[in-house]
Amino acid sequence: MALGDLVIAHSSSSPVAPSPAMSNHHLTNHVDELPVENGPEPLRTDADEETPAPIACLPQVVVLCEQRHGAFDEAVAAAGPSTSGLISKWRPKDRMKTGCVALVLCLNISVDPPDVIKISPCARKECWIDPFSMAPPKALETIGKTLHSQYERWQPKARYKLQLDPTVEEVKKLCSTCRKFARTERVLFHYNGHGVPKPTANGEIWVFNKSYTQYIPLPITDLDSWLKTPSIYVFDCSAAGTIVKAFLERLDWSSSSSASALKDCILLAACEAHQNIPQSAEFPADVFTACLTTPIKMALHWFCNRSLLRDSLEHTLIDQIPGRQNDRKTLLGELNWIFTAITDTIAWNVLPHDLFQRLFRQDLLVASLFRNFLLAERIMRSANCSPISFPLLPPTHQHHMWDAWDMAAEVCLSKLPQLIADPNTEFQPSPFFTEQLTAFEVWLDHCSEGKKPPEQLPIVLQVLLSQSHRFRALVLLGRFLDMGPWAVDLALSVGIFPYVLKLLQTSAMELRQILVFIWTKFSLLISHARLTWIGQEACVNAGLIDVCLRHLQPENPSDAQKEPLLLQWLCLCLGKLWEDFPEAQLLGLQSNAPEIVICLLSEPQPEVRASAVFALGNLVDIGSPLLNGGDDDSDDDEKVRAEINVVRSLLQVSSDGSPLVRYEVAVALTRFAMGHNKHIKSVAAEYWKPQTNSLLKSLPSLANISNSSNVYSPNSFIQGSSGLASHIGLVLRVGSDCSATGRDGRISTSSPIATNSIMHGSPQSDDSSQHSDSGILQNASNGGLNCTKSRAVDNGIYSQFIATMCNVAKDPYPRIANIGWRALSLVGVEQVVMRNSRFNGGGAHSAETSAPPSSNFGMARSSSWFDMNSGNFSMAFRTPPVSPPQHDYLTGLRRVCSMEFRPHLLNSPDGLADPLLSANAGPSNMGLDILPQSTIYRWSCGHFSRPLLNGSDDNEEANARREQRERIAMDCIAKCQRSSCKMTSQIASWDTRFELGTKASLLLPFSPIVVAADENEQIRVWNYDDALPVNTFENHKLSDRGLSKLVLINELDESLLLVGSCDGNVRIWRNYTQKGGQKLVTAFSSVQGHRSAGRSIVIDWQQQSGYLYASGDMSSILWHFSSFCISGSVWSICCWFIDASVRIFDIRTPDRLVYMARPHAPRTEKVVGIGFQPGFDPYKIVSASQAGDIQFLDVRRAYEPYLTIEAHRGSLTALAVHRHAPVIASGSAKQMIKVFSLEGEQLTIIRYQPSFMGQRIGSVNCLSFHPYKSLLAAGAGNNALVSIYAEDNYQVK
Repeated sequence: MALGDLVIAHSSSSPVAPSPAMSNHHLTNHVDELPVENGPEPLRTDADEETPAPIACLPQVVVLCEQRHGAFDEAVAAAGPSTSGLISKWRPKDRMKTGCVALVLCLNISVDPPDVIKISPCARKECWIDPFSMAPPKALETIGKTLHSQYERWQPKARYKLQLDPTVEEVKKLCSTCRKFARTERVLFHYNGHGVPKPTANGEIWVFNKSYTQYIPLPITDLDSWLKTPSIYVFDCSAAGTIVKAFLERLDWSSSSSASALKDCILLAACEAHQNIPQSAEFPADVFTACLTTPIKMALHWFCNRSLLRDSLEHTLIDQIPGRQNDRKTLLGELNWIFTAITDTIAWNVLPHDLFQRLFRQDLLVASLFRNFLLAERIMRSANCSPISFPLLPPTHQHHMWDAWDMAAEVCLSKLPQLIADPNTEFQPSPFFTEQLTAFEVWLDHCSEGKKPPEQLPIVLQVLLSQSHRFRALVLLGRFLDMGPWAVDLALSVGIFPYVLKLLQTSAMELRQILVFIWTKFSLLISHARLTWIGQEACVNAGLIDVCLRHLQPENPSDAQKEPLLLQWLCLCLGKLWEDFPEAQLLGLQSNAPEIVICLLSEPQPEVRASAVFALGNLVDIGSPLLNGGDDDSDDDEKVRAEINVVRSLLQVSSDGSPLVRYEVAVALTRFAMGHNKHIKSVAAEYWKPQTNSLLKSLPSLANISNSSNVYSPNSFIQGSSGLASHIGLVLRVGSDCSATGRDGRISTSSPIATNSIMHGSPQSDDSSQHSDSGILQNASNGGLNCTKSRAVDNGIYSQFIATMCNVAKDPYPRIANIGWRALSLVGVEQVVMRNSRFNGGGAHSAETSAPPSSNFGMARSSSWFDMNSGNFSMAFRTPPVSPPQHDYLTGLRRVCSMEFRPHLLNSPDGLADPLLSANAGPSNMGLDILPQSTIYRWSCGHFSRPLLNGSDDNEEANARREQRERIAMDCIAKCQRSSCKMTSQIASWDTRFELGTKASLLLPFSPIVVAADENEQIRVWNYDDALPVNTFENHKLSDRGLSKLVLINELDESLLLVGSCDGNVRIWRNYTQKGGQKLVTAFSSVQGHRSAGRSIVIDWQQQSGYLYASGDMSSILWHFSSFCISGSVWSICCWFIDASVRIFDIRTPDRLVYMARPHAPRTEKVVGIGFQPGFDPYKIVSASQAGDIQFLDVRRAYEPYLTIEAHRGSLTALAVHRHAPVIASGSAKQMIKVFSLEGEQLTIIRYQPSFMGQRIGSVNCLSFHPYKSLLAAGAGNNALVSIYAEDNYQVK
């Protein structure tokens, strides 16, 4: 329990010398020198009395700096699905295949069309064949077969249909046949019109009559009606743009289904409407088709004609390039591989990503054609011909990646003669991919999210195909994915996912770690896309539950603790497997999963505990017959028993120190309320029968279960020696260096066992406990009630559940409290509370009357559930005495950050009320959709989405800022130690406008800011140099209010404001100096089990050790705190009790108590304050009482004060001790402040002066010194003024 989320994080080395106490965690000599209670005073010499001046030591500890302490809203948003990214588009839902290809060639060899005038020499080759080298019929047939084989290389599984110089009827039959074969698959229609006229202005293409005496027009509308969609058209003819234009006009004229037709129709045309295809002899006649079907050959021929190799290299060698296109270890295969990588890269960097997905990732043949289309655009534009397409692509012919292709082509051609001359020559791979990976690595080293995405990402995909480059590519890919969800979006948009999925099957051990890392990064986003092929059932059938449970258990009890992140993710995995899956839940129960996971509830890391709660909560079946009102006899008693055991363990951690854990517990218990709704309501109704007063009296005492030990079970009581905790209620540890129960034989105070014994260990001794109704309670061990019908399990668990949820409903974290109210409303408890309040006629707490009309069922209206001593409700439970466990010294108690909740469930302005808490929202209207959602899974996804591979070194800017502040602090300390400390100049006066006056004030160390608060816990921030307000906010919106203390945390870094309430609740804020920007970092109850009507809780914070100390008016303790403070020694605590004694405790010693004195005796007035003398001297104490006397004690000398100052006469109200300067200040109710030196000399007196220019201070409520400067802030009680005093030479900066 306690301050579980304050995890120590050591900052960089500081020039400030560390204190010896900080460097030694064992018992030191000065502790042994302290006189024990009633012990003899040790002999001292004169040399012993000369104590060297204390060395100023700045704390090197930074707390609340984990990622969970940041903006939890942002973490959850980062983990959720992106609404503007590519997650929903990375894997197209409509993947397609081209099932049939129709090839139509209208060449009419040896007869030129009438509208074509050819140059001489002109292009003649069709499919790289000279049609005039053989007879026309033979040439036509050969060209057709060659075109068939060229297309077949790209899509070998398609059906191919060929028509040579066809008629209209033959084309119609061809199209109908292809559509019949393809069914819903895509059909490709390739048209070569080099032997017919240009298309007409209406977009008609030409074919022949049966006798080849006439050209017959074929309307594009007829072609489209025969071929239907999905389809892709390739038009290789002059003025092909007119066909595209006519096609688009047809789509515009069609019905509303044109949108889908547009999407399912793709057009590739050789040129625009006013252009002719190139006739130059350096090109083949079908240069467009050559680019689309034989890109490597076409590209090399074109490059060779323009390079320095054109005179030294025979073009015929290009046709002899060795190797196969699908073999990357050959020259031809590597060229094809490089070409694919380059064209993919150009397309991905130029095209919109949705268009890239459609054209380059949806259909293999379409992707190949569009890669080659980019080449066609580059080559044909050099001949003043512009290929066009639909969808329209932006120009790519001048993209700089073509330079990389030219280099690869040049390297290839330079090697070609040698490879052909000697086939046995060893093939040397191109450096292309190595160079591109290096470029990608340079981008990773110097770029970030805001910069242009790396253009080499598609090349990385291609490199994954190479075994020689694979490991480096995976490492670089992992680094890229680690940059955040945006990087995962980009990688998925390129199409890397199926490649990684394939590689997961590899047996190479060196690849597994990085592959698992990459897969996890993908899975975080894929899970939000709800991939159907990764299902719970498949994982359960594969035995994943047993695998996870096996890894959760150490093979030997003596084994070291497993990696917390592994434990966290194993629990999350189990929780997701069990989530709303009854079969998996049953398997988990049968596999003894609860006992295995319950052991993790005592782990020191809050994330692990929360994940364990998440897993246990999902073992509770909310769809059982219990929910549906089935008969009890039909219940599976064994399963119900197992669920009850799970819930019993969850009840024990309901007061965990971490809001992250408490939130998950609240969610899990709400699931239990849903599944056991009927029985919980019956137990609640039994309590609240109007005719049974004894039952009515028992219900409030049920809440004491959660305030004493939560659940009465033998395991929850740990007997230990009486030590510090018998005098102080709680010591909260900030740290992460402790072990949990069962690991090394000690009990971690972060565990629920230690939590119960420390936080709830103080025995209750309420006056009403003598009136226990034996007719209600069977015994205190299970809290059970006599019910009219027996159950398979004891009904006591239901009463304990109600009591615990009542406590949850008062959680200091608003969203957790909201879940508590939801659970109570779910079982009808909140409504019967209201009915009983009316029945008893005013027996509820007085705070009920202050509830607004709009929240009749809100927190204030049902506060009688939580107040133990309100009205006529008497206590009915007795709490057995519990002692805290024995430690060498107190180990870490941890917690985590703020939670998020679904916004649509929080409709009221205060964020606590809920639509379910209205009179008309009965349980009958509630379904599964109203269950609160767990946050640990989404938060963990968001955590893992952040960079994990980078080093954990502190940010350089933060280190520089801290070093600068340390220098400033040391300079200020040196100045104030040498100054006169006569703070007579009032440099600022601020009317806080608090109705009840100023209760506490705080001066920030590195900015002219003062923070003030009143008894109603209104926090106001003011700039005293500029005399301007900075921020105003409420600490909370609950009805029970009362401020205990303001404390600054991490003052040398990004400081946090700790606000302690009188009820023991602690809330820590960040961004409190930003107007309206304050954020709740964490909230928890520091001390539980005290009487709400008694004295307030007192707290103090020690930055050096990371301890928060808290205690108060404990009803089971004979001595009651008035106030206490902490010394510079990490382990010493100085406390003042109401019996007028001063005591010093050392939390490392077995007996804790090392000194006790009564300096103010025989006076019995209330002690106003105590503190160690400046410099954090661990031996000298200053104590002031309300009677007006200030006592100086040296614990090494005797129990009597060595100096007494009669500062005020019966009106001392405040005491402040400067941390470093030899000065103290006291305030009086008579509008007076006095400043004294440590020798008792009065340095300054500040009085109320009624003159116009005089100082108008009020009755002093609080005093506080600046941590490093000679500045004093005084808060008044009657006029709410905050005045700031400084020396006469103070200068405003």
